[in-house]
Amino acid sequence: TAYEIRLSLVGSEMCIRDRTTSIRPVLSGRELFKQAGFDPDDLRVRLLADVVSGLHGLPRHRSIHVGGFILTAQPLGEVVPIEPASMPDRTVIQWEKDDLDGAKLVKIDLLGLGMLTVLQDCLAYIRQTRGISIDLGQLEMTDAAVYDTMCAADTVGVFQIESRAQMSTLPRLKPRKFYDLVVEVALIRPGPIQGDMVHPYLRRRAGEEPVSYFIPELEPILHRTLGVPLFQEQGMQVAVAAAGFTKLQADQLRRAMARKRSHESMNEIVQKLLDGMENNGIPIEVAKQIYHQINAFADYGFPESHAASFALIVYASAYLRFYYAPEFLAAILNAQPMGFYSPSSLVEDAMRHGVEVRPIDFTKSSWDHTIEMPDGRTLVPNDGKVTWQSAAPRMQDGEPVLPTAAYASMEKTQPQPAVRVGVRLVRGLGSTARAALESALKNGVFTSIENFVQRVPLDKRALRALAESGAFDSMFPHESAERRRRVALWELLAASRGEYPLAPVSDTPVPTGLVPLKYVELTEVDFRVTGLSLTGHPMKYLREVLAPNGVRTTTNLRETGRNGERVGCAGLVICRQRPGTAKGFVFLTLEDETGMLNVIVEPTRFEPESMLISTSPLLLIRGVLQVVQGVVNLRAHTFRALKAEGGEGWARGRNF
Repeated sequence: TAYEIRLSLVGSEMCIRDRTTSIRPVLSGRELFKQAGFDPDDLRVRLLADVVSGLHGLPRHRSIHVGGFILTAQPLGEVVPIEPASMPDRTVIQWEKDDLDGAKLVKIDLLGLGMLTVLQDCLAYIRQTRGISIDLGQLEMTDAAVYDTMCAADTVGVFQIESRAQMSTLPRLKPRKFYDLVVEVALIRPGPIQGDMVHPYLRRRAGEEPVSYFIPELEPILHRTLGVPLFQEQGMQVAVAAAGFTKLQADQLRRAMARKRSHESMNEIVQKLLDGMENNGIPIEVAKQIYHQINAFADYGFPESHAASFALIVYASAYLRFYYAPEFLAAILNAQPMGFYSPSSLVEDAMRHGVEVRPIDFTKSSWDHTIEMPDGRTLVPNDGKVTWQSAAPRMQDGEPVLPTAAYASMEKTQPQPAVRVGVRLVRGLGSTARAALESALKNGVFTSIENFVQRVPLDKRALRALAESGAFDSMFPHESAERRRRVALWELLAASRGEYPLAPVSDTPVPTGLVPLKYVELTEVDFRVTGLSLTGHPMKYLREVLAPNGVRTTTNLRETGRNGERVGCAGLVICRQRPGTAKGFVFLTLEDETGMLNVIVEPTRFEPESMLISTSPLLLIRGVLQVVQGVVNLRAHTFRALKAEGGEGWARGRNF
């Protein structure tokens, strides 16, 4: 900031935190500017602070809003100046979006959510696989089994409530009805967190703290949220009731809360709020607490209508994941990249819930992930629709007649579809390879190595990646599972040599000395080539060594761990977070072959081990278990990097 720059220029020390390691080298102001290539004695450099101060608050950039548009009764060019945009055949208005309200122009923003694509595709799959049409608008939102999964924080892949913070809140909030989801969505936001609203609400909901109101006039406004303002509308109503704001002033407050980086706008209203509450006889300490909660919405709080819309998607995604897990998995994998977890974590979680996931197989796979029915039919996404690729059932009026008695039931004991991994997961294919593969796959799956080479022109790098992914394994049933990928690569490269009339190439048999891959090597290749493995989690290969040393699985700790118990746990670090609202605490998510566990790292323990924690894919962490109201966390004390050679270095995570 400009203030920090001024400190630097007068020679005081300044700390810079590395975003990844959190290491804080201390540099003097002069050293800092020299390191950046500036001369600290240059007058222009010394004036830099004033320049930066003047730039603060200006628009950071000009760009085209991907989903914003203006509606007017007359031609827009007669109302506001229009200019050509940087994109061909696009135009933009020359005004700031915040100036539109004054001119009474209607601005509409469309929000694009990846989860809507997932829901749309999942419903299309269900219509084909189960013969059932589900209308999300008609769901009763009262299914106890669905809410049970949320209360248990079993929400990997569920919209909005799959993050570590949400999973830590769900067992305490215990949602049992739709409005509980509305509250859950709004609760874990920077605004309520900064305003100290989260823990009071949870304590009041659990009966650990009485519901109270700063002044009696706030009870009608805050009754449904137990005396805690969680929504922007409530912030406006509190300002009216406590500070005597007019409707116009309350609307100005709404605009200030809704603006990004709105602290400046909120600061302009501070004194009006405090003066209004003083005039209403509210003690200054109470007035400051009320203002603190309202002001927190400048750090991003939800309108109640927005939270309700999101809550509908939360329930719909949880419902479909619970009752139609194969279809949901295929849909969310085909919608990647999106969400909180990598395809590997999504697949691991689905398999723990009983979904059968089958590997890439060019005799059956398509570019996208597909669904395979117990009767042999394959359901394939195709330009926004889904079609049957093989073994099509009896047709009637142009539609397949499904054996709904076998598949329509939501009971998990009935035959369930399986998910076939798609070729899209193979890394490094590129757009050219994708186009060639998709074009060839439209004419059916491949029948042999020679058939593949004839139909798909790919370079040797792409061929090697496909062979290593196991896509051709089923073409060599006579070979052991450990040798198939190497045999496939040999045959693939031999078939791609082509024919040279002047220098004919003789057939070269597969050498008998090709060394089989070990299972840990298969897992390593899987992660390196596709980012996930169906042969085993990397932690699987360390369990025999770790178990005798008191290192327990994540599932064991969640199910049998006791509060205050000193324990050890190891896993793949799939998430590293250091939120600005967490006062320097770092949060990790460990994943092993049984599940996931949240880890809390205090700032004093993170700083000395920051590089190890930030860069080691596999960690052994020892510390004290924290079990509170069904929420299980490990408070970390010591850290040790592990090495499984099982592809952990290629696993994707969500880091800082």
